[in-house]
Amino acid sequence: MAKKRISIKQASLQKEEKISVFSFLKTRQAKSLFSIFLMLFAVFLCIAFISFFFNWQEDQSTLNHLTDRAVKSKNLLGKIGANLSHFFIYDGFGLASFIICFQVFLTGFYLLIQKKFSKIIISWNWGLISMLWVSLIFGFLNKKHALLAGVVGFEINSYLQTFIGKIGLTIVLIFSLFAYLIIRYKVSLDTFIEKTKQERLARKAANIEAKKTDSVLEVTELNEMLPETSTPNKKEKSEFELSVENLKPTISKHSDVSSNKQEISLKIEKEPEPELKVEEVIEDLEIDVDEVEEEEHSTENLSNKILKDFGEFDPTLELSKFKFPTFNLLKQYNETISIDPEELEANKNRIVETLKNYKIGIAEIKATVGPTITLYEIVPEAGIRISKIKNLEDDIALSLSALGIRIIAPIPGKGTIGIEVPNKKSTIVSMHSVISSKKFQESSMELPIALGKTISNETFVVDLAKMPHLLMAGATGQGKSVGLNAVLTSLLYKKHPAEVKFILVDPKKVELTLFNKIERHYLAKLPDVEEAIITDTTKVVHTLNSLCIEMDTRYDLLKAAMVRNIKEYNIKFKKRKLNPNDGHRFLPYIVLVIDEFADLIMTAGKEVETPIARLAQLARAIGIHLIVATQRPSVNVITGIIKANFPARIAFRVTSKIDSRTILDAGGADQLIGRGDLLYTAGNEINRIQCAFVDTPEVEKITDYIGSQKAYPEAYLLPEYIDDESGTSIDNNIEDRDKLFKEAAEIIVIAQQGSASLLQRKLKLGYNRAGRLIDQLEAAGIVGGFEGSKARQVLVTDFLALEQLLENEKNQ
Repeated sequence: MAKKRISIKQASLQKEEKISVFSFLKTRQAKSLFSIFLMLFAVFLCIAFISFFFNWQEDQSTLNHLTDRAVKSKNLLGKIGANLSHFFIYDGFGLASFIICFQVFLTGFYLLIQKKFSKIIISWNWGLISMLWVSLIFGFLNKKHALLAGVVGFEINSYLQTFIGKIGLTIVLIFSLFAYLIIRYKVSLDTFIEKTKQERLARKAANIEAKKTDSVLEVTELNEMLPETSTPNKKEKSEFELSVENLKPTISKHSDVSSNKQEISLKIEKEPEPELKVEEVIEDLEIDVDEVEEEEHSTENLSNKILKDFGEFDPTLELSKFKFPTFNLLKQYNETISIDPEELEANKNRIVETLKNYKIGIAEIKATVGPTITLYEIVPEAGIRISKIKNLEDDIALSLSALGIRIIAPIPGKGTIGIEVPNKKSTIVSMHSVISSKKFQESSMELPIALGKTISNETFVVDLAKMPHLLMAGATGQGKSVGLNAVLTSLLYKKHPAEVKFILVDPKKVELTLFNKIERHYLAKLPDVEEAIITDTTKVVHTLNSLCIEMDTRYDLLKAAMVRNIKEYNIKFKKRKLNPNDGHRFLPYIVLVIDEFADLIMTAGKEVETPIARLAQLARAIGIHLIVATQRPSVNVITGIIKANFPARIAFRVTSKIDSRTILDAGGADQLIGRGDLLYTAGNEINRIQCAFVDTPEVEKITDYIGSQKAYPEAYLLPEYIDDESGTSIDNNIEDRDKLFKEAAEIIVIAQQGSASLLQRKLKLGYNRAGRLIDQLEAAGIVGGFEGSKARQVLVTDFLALEQLLENEKNQ
C-alpha cells in the first residue's frame, strides 16, 4: 500500500511539472523572452549579412566545413553567420534578404507589445512579397552581379525575360508595384486625386488668408462704386459680385467687415453655386458612362470606322488596271444549225419501223436538233416495257446506219424515252459564242465554267466551286485537251488574277506550256522552282504535299475567323473585320489541273494518290479544287477513294463500256461520236454536251494578251515542303536566301513578332515573298514553327544574338 501511495505521489508530481512547464510557456515572461530572442536574432542576421558582403569570397571554402574547427571564417559571426548569409543572400534573395531581418525583428516587437497573431501573419505575407519584388528589381537592373539579386531573383528574372522580354518584364514590375501599394495601403486613384484637389484648395485658402487685408480693401473700394439704392435690381449687378465670389470663405469668417460687407457676403452664400457644381459632376458622370458603353463594342466600332474611312478591302487593287481578255481574241465559226427536214423525217420513220418490227408501238415522237446530235423523244404505247426498247440500241443504230446512238430510258423529269442520233452535218460550238453568252456573262458563280452547249443549243455553265472537284476521261484525240483549255479559258475570262490561281501538272510537257506566259498573273508554284508548269514527277509529289500544308493553314485561318468556308472568310476580310497582324489575308481560289493522271499513278503510285485523296476529301471549304484528267479510266487509276470524292465527272468518248462505267457509273461514253462530244454528270442526271472548241492559236492569243499586262513580282508561292528523306529545307543554304533576309531578320528580332504581314508593311513586299522570308527565317532558327493564325515565336531575343548567329553561319 505504501508503494502504491509513493507511485501515485510521483505521478502527480510529474503531472504538476508538465503543467507548470506548459503554463510557463504561456506566461508573459516566456513571451517576453521569445520576443527578445527574435529581436537579437534579427540583429545577429543583419550583422552576418553585412559582413558577408565584405568577406563572401574568402568564406566560400568554409561553407562545407561547418564542423571542422581547423577551418576559420572571416565573417564577424563565424561559420554559422557565413552559412546563413550564403543561404539567404547568395542562394536566396540577395540584398532583399535584409527584409527578413526586419521581419524577424518586427515579429519580436509585436510579441513584446502583445499584438494579435493574425497581424504578424499578415506582416510576414507582405514582407515576403516585398522581398521577392526587390529581388526581381535587382536582377532586372544588374545581371552581372548575381549577389545583389540572389539566385531566386536572377533565375526568375531570366525565365520571365525569355517569354515576355525586357519591356514586358518592366510592365509587370511596374504593375506589381502599383498593385502592392493599392492593396497594401488601400491607395486608389480617386483618393489620390481627391487629396490633390484638397491640397490645392488648402493652398488657395492660405493664399487668400495671407492676402485678406488686400481683399478687404478691394471689397471696400468696389462697394463705394455701387449705386446708392436700397435694393439693387438683378440687371444692376456690378463687377464686384463676380470678383467677390472667389473671396467667399474669407469674408464669411472675417469679423471686422462692416454691415454692408456682411450683406454682400450673404448674397454670395445664397447663390446656388454648389448645386451647379453637382450638376456639372452629374453631367461628367453621364459622359463617362456613355464612353464605357461605347467601349463594349470597341472592336466592332473600330472595324466599322476603318470600313467607313477606307472602304472595303479590294484584293484587285495591286493590279487595278488589269483588263480581261477581249472576245475578239476568240475565233468565230458559223454556228447556224442547218435543219434538214428530209433527214429528220427519214430518221423518224426508221425508228418507228424498227420498233414495229419488234411489236413496240409508238404513240408520239418529236425531235430536238442540237449542234452535233438530234434527240428524238418517243412516247411508247401503254404496256410497253422500257427495258425492251433499251435492248434494241444496236438494232436502231443498224437501221439508221449511224454511230454514236444512245438511248435514254427514261429521260429524267419527263415521261418519254430519248434516242440520240448524230447529225450528218455537225456544227462547231465556238468558245466565243459560249463566253459571250448572257448566261455566262451574268453568272454569279464563284468559279464559272462554260463547257459548251446542250442538245437544245443552250450554253451549259457549271460552278467548279460547287462540284467541288472534276474528273475527266477520254481516249486520245476525243477532245480531252480541248476540254481542259475550255475550263481554263472560262476562268481567265471571268476571274481576276487576285481571285484565282492555277497549279498546272503536265507530264506530257506540251499540252499546257502556253500558260507559262501568265505565270506571274495566275499561276502558283513551289519556292525555288523555275517553271511554274510542273512536268517532273518528284515535283508533283512535293507540290501536292505543299498544297496539303496550304490547306491546313487555311483551315486554321477559317477557325480563327469563326467562319465555315472561303466565301464567308473573304467577305469578312473585305469588310476589314479580320486583322492582318494576326496572319489573316485574302485567300484566292486554287485550281489544281492534272493532265495524264494515269502516268503519275504508274510512276509515283501512293505518293500521288494519298495527297490527292486528302485534298479531294477536305479542300472544298477552303477554296482548293481539283481537275484530274486521264486517258485510261481503269479501276487501278481511278480508285474508289478518288471516285467517292469526285462527284462531278466528264466523259469523252472511251474505248469500252467498262471504261464508261468506271468514269460515269453508267454506260454511254463508249457510244459518243468524239470531236468534243461528252457526257457530264454531277451525281444525278447525265447531260450530253458538245464541248466548246478553243484552238491552240486562240489560247496563245489569250495568254499573250494577259502576259503583256502588269503582273505581280512573282508567281503565287505555295508553302515550302520539306521532304522526309532530305530532312532539311533548301532554305538552309545561305546562297539561296533572299537578298532582304538580313534586313527581315533584324525587323523580326527588334519587333519580337514573327509575322509575314509585318515584313509586308516594313519592306513593302507581296505576301508570297514575305511568307518565303518567314520560311527562311524558320530554317535559320530565328523564328519558330507554324502555329496557325498566330504569329510565330521569335527565338532570338536581341540584336546582338542575331549578329552572333549570322556570323556563326558564315564561319561554318
